[in-house]
This record gives sequence, C-alpha cells and structure tokens, in this order.
Amino acid sequence: MTKLTDHPITKLRPPEFPERIQLYSFPTPNGIKVSAMLEETGLPYEAHTINIMQNDQMTPEFLALNPNNKIPAIIDPCGPSGDPVEIFETGAIMIYLAEKSGKFLPSAPQAKAEVLSWLMWQMGGLGPMLGQFGHFHKFAADKTTDDYAKDRFTTEAKRLLGVLDEHLRAKDFVAAGQHTIADMAIWPWLNAVSFYEGEEALSMSDYGNVARYLTLHAGRPASKAAMNIPPRE
Repeated sequence: MTKLTDHPITKLRPPEFPERIQLYSFPTPNGIKVSAMLEETGLPYEAHTINIMQNDQMTPEFLALNPNNKIPAIIDPCGPSGDPVEIFETGAIMIYLAEKSGKFLPSAPQAKAEVLSWLMWQMGGLGPMLGQFGHFHKFAADKTTDDYAKDRFTTEAKRLLGVLDEHLRAKDFVAAGQHTIADMAIWPWLNAVSFYEGEEALSMSDYGNVARYLTLHAGRPASKAAMNIPPRE
C-alpha cells in the first residue's frame, strides 16, 4: 500500500480527510482506549464506525486491515518513512501513537518499563478477565446451568481488582507517577463493570482506591469525549 486509498477499507469507509490518522472502531472498552489516546495527544484523526452489532468487523474490507476481526484498528497515512502504516491490537496502537506524538510513554528506561508492564497487565489480565466475567454474568446467565465459568472469571477478576487497588494506595497514576497509556488502557475496562451490572458480584465497594482512580481518569475531558468516539450509528 503506497497511499491510503489503495486499502480496501476505504471502500467500506471512505475518508473525508485522507491526510489524517484513520480510526476504525466502536465505543467498547478496547475502542475507547484508543479514542482516548487520540483525544489526549491532539493528533489529527478521522473516526469511522465499525458497527460490531452489524458484523462490520467481518467484512472483507475490515479483515484486510485486521485479520483477527476485532476493533479498533488504525491507518496512519503518513508513517515514520512517509508511507502508510496499518496497526491493529490496542497495545500496539497505543505504543505507536505515544511514539509518534512523544506523549504518554516516558523515555527513561525504568519508567517506560513500568508503563509497559501495566499496559500488558491490562491487555493480558484485566481486560480479558472482566470481559469474560461480563459475558457469563450478564449475557450468558441463562445459557448454562454450570456456574464453573462464571465463578472462575469472577474470582480472577476480583483478584486483579485487588492487585490494582493495593498498587494504587496513595497513587493517582498506575505507573511512572504520570498519566500514561497504561491509565488509558485500564480505566475503560473498570468503567465497563457498570455496563455488565457487575458491581455487586465483584464487590466493587471493597476497592476504594480503584473507585477513586476511575473517577479521576474517566472524568478527564478526553475520556468523556472518547466514550462516544466513533458515535454509535
């Protein structure tokens, strides 16, 4: 691909501003992470709704961008070498945007390692476990008579919330003493607990530091905007 319009995704979602970063997403926790990052950095971008309720993510055009059929994904029409860059997976996207903007990922080795550790903690632990908890607690509650799966993911979600709550004692930020891509990755998943109607099942009232942290980070102007970027159709 030598220019943005060479990519099949532009047939599904034609760009109005082809010189900007193109975001293909939906306001789920993973989608909100990248929208918040783009809002925080101030990088020019154009958001396109990939409606996962209508299986837009399964179209050949989107699969040409992300063969794993998950949102979000981006195309930067002007990458480091001047050529377009395609990226999927939220961690990869957020690291790329941090490096492009020079924001929200410290350059000092120890601080950077701390931020990346917590970013990967979210991607490998908190997000998947809360997602599975939400599925079995809210969406599959009447689809199985076996409580094993729900109990397993509830227990692990509570363990991870406990890890975070202890880590956040006297801290406003999860890593490096500053607002980073790790915070932007974590708070949307904490926010999803209410959508899953899981506050009581996860004993959220036991995690006071997590509650304080969520209020702080979800209340940022960029976070509030990201909750509806791109807008649901």
